[in-house]
This record gives sequence, C-alpha cells and structure tokens, in this order.
Amino acid sequence: MNHKMLAGLCLALTVAPLAWAENFEVRMLNRGSQGAMVYEPEFIQLEPGDRIKFLASSSGHDAVSIDGMLPAGAQPFKGRINEEIEVAFTEPGLYGIKCLPHYAMGMVMLVQVGAAPLSTLKIPADAPERAQKRFQDIAARAAR
Repeated sequence: MNHKMLAGLCLALTVAPLAWAENFEVRMLNRGSQGAMVYEPEFIQLEPGDRIKFLASSSGHDAVSIDGMLPAGAQPFKGRINEEIEVAFTEPGLYGIKCLPHYAMGMVMLVQVGAAPLSTLKIPADAPERAQKRFQDIAARAAR
C-alpha cells in the first residue's frame, strides 16, 4: 500500500506544475488596434511553462521565433502560414516573434517570461527598420 501512495505522490508532484501553466491566445491580424500587420496582443507576460496559441485570424500570417531574441536554452519555433501553432515558453527571458512574410512591415511581438527586465531587450541590428521601431514601441508601452 505504501508503494502505491508513494507512486501516486510522485506522479502528482510531476504533473502538478503542468496544471498550473496558463494558456493564452494571440491573434495574427491584417489590422488591429496598433495598425496594420499586427499580433494582438503585441506583448504578453508569462510564467515559465505557460503556452501561447497563435491564431490564424487573418490569412497570410505565421509565428516564427527570431534568431538572437531567445533566452539561453529556449527552443526556436516556426509556424506555418495560415495555421495555428501552440508554443510552450519554458525558459525565463525575452522572446522576439515575427511574421515571416510581414517582418519588413514590422509585424512582431514580444513575450516576457518570468521577471526578465525589459531593459535587457536586444533587437538584432539586421532586423528591418519597421520591426526595430515596433519592438521599441512595444517595450515602451509594456514598461508603463
């Protein structure tokens, strides 16, 4: 009997953190509250283990992690155009996400996992000008 109780306790301790994870949705849009070619919301603060489902609310969009804008140990991801993708954010830090077809138009979003300071945001120098500007604007709005 004690072995069954111990096994049950071990299982509960293993599965419990997964039950605490939250799920969020982000819409990929042609037009939103912040203009054309946007993710809504453009900024989300998560805890490690939380998940985001990127919804293909308008056609022609995807969600792709940006090289150089992932925390150490985070797995890059690449969604497909016009398809939903669900991503678990397990590593604390800042994540930059882009829509590959509309990156030059500034279609990006920022995800903060844990207590990573927004001041540590590093935008790649080779990012398109509109994407750099939108990341700066997103970080400024999020810091308020």
